[in-house]
Amino acid sequence: MISINDSHNNPLRPTYFIAVIITILLGLASRKYSHLLFSYLAENAGDVLWAMMVYFGFRFLFLKKSMVAAVFFSFVFSFGIEFSQLYQEDWINQIRGTILGALILGKGFLTVDLIRYTIGIVIASTLDRIMIIKKQKNK
Repeated sequence: MISINDSHNNPLRPTYFIAVIITILLGLASRKYSHLLFSYLAENAGDVLWAMMVYFGFRFLFLKKSMVAAVFFSFVFSFGIEFSQLYQEDWINQIRGTILGALILGKGFLTVDLIRYTIGIVIASTLDRIMIIKKQKNK
């Protein structure tokens, strides 16, 4: 079982937790304040940030796994959610009709979302790699 208290074993665990929270807040803000953003950014930021949150979540949960594993799991999860949107039965559409259901499951399949998720995972893993390199230099 994974515990937040494991942070003494690995100082990165709290960092990933904070990254998840910040990414969620940025994603919600990108939707609420989309009228303040450039239209291109407003259209794409939510899905990019969602995929980043997924990556940081996997890093938080599976800290002992490699970055490559986190990238793999992030792609499988994100693409799996997107392809699940091809399934349009009443029961799952009722879940998608709720705010939380729509945020997690989306509403309809869009090929462009796969590109947005890819960009988000690449950005998150790049930021992760930079953070790890900086921590190693500071030792």
